[in-house]
Amino acid sequence: MRLTSFTDYGLRMLMRMASAPERGFSTSELADEFGLSRHHLAKIMQRLSGAGIVVTRRGGGGGAMLARGTDEISLGQIVRVLEEGQALVECFAADGGACSISGRCKLKSRLRSAEAAFLADLDRTSLAEVALAPMAELEGAA
Repeated sequence: MRLTSFTDYGLRMLMRMASAPERGFSTSELADEFGLSRHHLAKIMQRLSGAGIVVTRRGGGGGAMLARGTDEISLGQIVRVLEEGQALVECFAADGGACSISGRCKLKSRLRSAEAAFLADLDRTSLAEVALAPMAELEGAA
C-alpha cells in the first residue's frame, strides 16, 4: 500500500504534536521544522481539525493541539481521514472508474480485503505509540 504525501506529512505533523501534547503548534513552525510548504500543511491541519483530531486557536498562545489524548487516536483513524477520496485503485473510485473488466474482475475483492487488513492493523496502533521523543530528550542524549 502506498500513502499519499498528504497523509505522510499529516502523520509526521501529528507525531511531532504528540511529543508535546500540552502545547500549541503553528503551521509555520511545523512547516519550518519539516521543510514543507506552509500552505500544504495548512490544508492538512484543516482536514484534521474538521475530523476532530486537532483543535486550533488563533492569537497569542494559539496554534494547533491534539483534540484528544494520544492514546485515543489510532493511526487507522488518521489514515482514513487523510486518505479520504483517494481510491486504492481506479475501480474503487466513487464513479467506478473506467475499468474495462469491471464485473469480471476477481482482483477487486482481494484488494478490498487487503486494504481492510491494512487499516485494521493501523487501528491497533495509537498515536502515543509512534510519538516522537520530546526535543529535550533528544538534546540530552547527544
